[in-house]
Amino acid sequence: MQKVGIFYGSDSSNTQHICQKVAKELGDAQVFDVANASREEFLSFSNLILATPTYGLGELQDDWESFLGGLSEEDFAGKVVAFIGVGDQDTYSDTFCNGVSYLYHKAAKANRIGQIANEGYYFESTEALVDGKLVGLLLDEDNQSELSDERIAKWVTKIKSEFV
Repeated sequence: MQKVGIFYGSDSSNTQHICQKVAKELGDAQVFDVANASREEFLSFSNLILATPTYGLGELQDDWESFLGGLSEEDFAGKVVAFIGVGDQDTYSDTFCNGVSYLYHKAAKANRIGQIANEGYYFESTEALVDGKLVGLLLDEDNQSELSDERIAKWVTKIKSEFV
């Protein structure tokens, strides 16, 4: 497996810490905050993990808004991409982890991997549910933080075999 670039946006430290845990589980990964990352750094990886919390009424994190504006759908062609969404199933049950759906759809030309079953989650609605599966690893650090380490380990084992 080639080195993995993990790109995240965050206004708090939850998403950053999750990405650091994922990088440690993967072994050969480099973590970037999109607030400081360059398009060239992003394009240098064949294997990517894109991570974002959801803000407001199901919106993408602000730094991702800026970063995605500098990328085209073609920039994802030939890449293998996995996704991490961070949200709150209790307070925002009707928009749980919607932010990650923006990343998922922008990467339509990539080989999108890491989809999981939505068992063990209790949200009302999410745009991160596509064809009956969650688009990637969704974590709720506010209400289910005790499940995060196990979910991360299981998900990383899955995606390791799907990366090039």
